[in-house]
Amino acid sequence: MAYRKLGRNSSNRKALFRSILSSFFKHERIETTVTKAKEVSKHAAKLITLAKRGDLHARRLVMAELVDEEATRKLFNEIAPKYADRQGGFTRIYKVGPRRGDAAEMAIIELI
Repeated sequence: MAYRKLGRNSSNRKALFRSILSSFFKHERIETTVTKAKEVSKHAAKLITLAKRGDLHARRLVMAELVDEEATRKLFNEIAPKYADRQGGFTRIYKVGPRRGDAAEMAIIELI
């Protein structure tokens, strides 16, 4: 497959990424599992590229993906202008070791 299923059906996976992406754009840094971080990085790059366009259609497309108005506003007003001259590589992923409890490999994903 071309994407990771993360042990969820498509609607649960979509809801998971909406939630994680909203938190990511609000805080500009989150801790999650490595697999989720890699997927979030792909989605975030697409949304930042859309936000760099800055037009109404791009805003509506991002709003359909994120749903959270505060995160969308921050993406368009603060994050996108910061990356206006950057073509890609908007995120950085650090591995931080296993999670206590289930030993899942954890990572911190942040905006560069």
